[in-house]
Amino acid sequence: MTTFTRLAVLLGTAATLTALTATATAAGTAPGTTTAGTATTTPQGTATTATTAGTTGTAGTAGTAPGTPATPQGTGRSQYAGTVPLSTTRVGTTYQLRDPSRGDQRTLDALNQTSDPGVLFTDADNVWGSGTAANRQTAAVDVQYGTAVTWDFYLAAFGRAGVRGDGVGTTSRVHYGTNFGNAFFDGSCACVSYGDGSVPGRPPTSLDVVGHELAHGLTASTAGLGYSGEPGALNEGTSDILATAGEFFADNKVDIGDYLLGERAFDGPPHRMDRPSADGVSRDYWSRDLGSLDPHAASGPARHFYYLLAEGSGPKVINGVSYDSPTHDGSKLLGIGREEATLIWYRALTRYMTSTTNYSRARAATLQAATELHGAGSVQVARVAAAWTAVNVR
Repeated sequence: MTTFTRLAVLLGTAATLTALTATATAAGTAPGTTTAGTATTTPQGTATTATTAGTTGTAGTAGTAPGTPATPQGTGRSQYAGTVPLSTTRVGTTYQLRDPSRGDQRTLDALNQTSDPGVLFTDADNVWGSGTAANRQTAAVDVQYGTAVTWDFYLAAFGRAGVRGDGVGTTSRVHYGTNFGNAFFDGSCACVSYGDGSVPGRPPTSLDVVGHELAHGLTASTAGLGYSGEPGALNEGTSDILATAGEFFADNKVDIGDYLLGERAFDGPPHRMDRPSADGVSRDYWSRDLGSLDPHAASGPARHFYYLLAEGSGPKVINGVSYDSPTHDGSKLLGIGREEATLIWYRALTRYMTSTTNYSRARAATLQAATELHGAGSVQVARVAAAWTAVNVR
């Protein structure tokens, strides 16, 4: 079984980040990316200061502006993930929420506007947020952290430097609009915007929501799955799959890995991977009318397939959460492990899926990927086939 190695955002050491930077450079990050410094423990107390985005460099440009010091390690007090490390940029006496070690990823304050490009978060002491939504930095901490985790996950699992694989980090905006309850990936700028949430004090910035939105960018730059019918269902399913795998990869002790989506940020039943229909909307199994549903509901069989392939069917407890996954044909399945299931899905997505791929073709794509990774007569290939049959995709 493959084990994805957790990298610098989780370990917080200069040596680890140096290794990550070297790998990212080889994979496409611009030369000159710098490494982590000493962690800062100065108490929080400085309000957010806004500066115009791009003052010291163009958004998305890998590496640092000439003369910029090595990347310092800040401390973030997030709402959903506890106290987390943040790689930032120091310019003079001010720290910017900009991470040159991950393709210059940055987080901006949208100032509750929808058309304004936003302003880069800055801070005086490199200790960000308060752990509550009352501090405007807090949402930015969750997003900057979740985006860094996703960068590290893609690099460790797939050798992929960034969402598009080009070594360029993502620009994110928080506090988008007024009472905007969701988040979205914008393909025109390869950026993500996050509202303040439909429930006061609950912005959609949790680790799995961030991972979900960034995965839309990965899908757009690879398979290009459409956003209607069964391709749309697979698009949404891919985002849930990669968000789940990334959350487990993070190994965060506050936001522990699980097969639930958005449970920390949204009210109501979460999207489940083991039994999608538990949310009252999603489908557990494929049916002929699936393509007529909203892509989120129609993604249920993709989520269910991934869970069954990773963990198998029936009742079990994982990280303290109880699951009980059924099958359409009553079969009892054994999983192949989350890491192997993730690699098979990623290979199928990036090599064999296209904008018009439906569930039947997704089955063929994952079987091809499993065959290439493990051999035609392997247990993995047999279990991929069984998991698709278990969600009525034959």
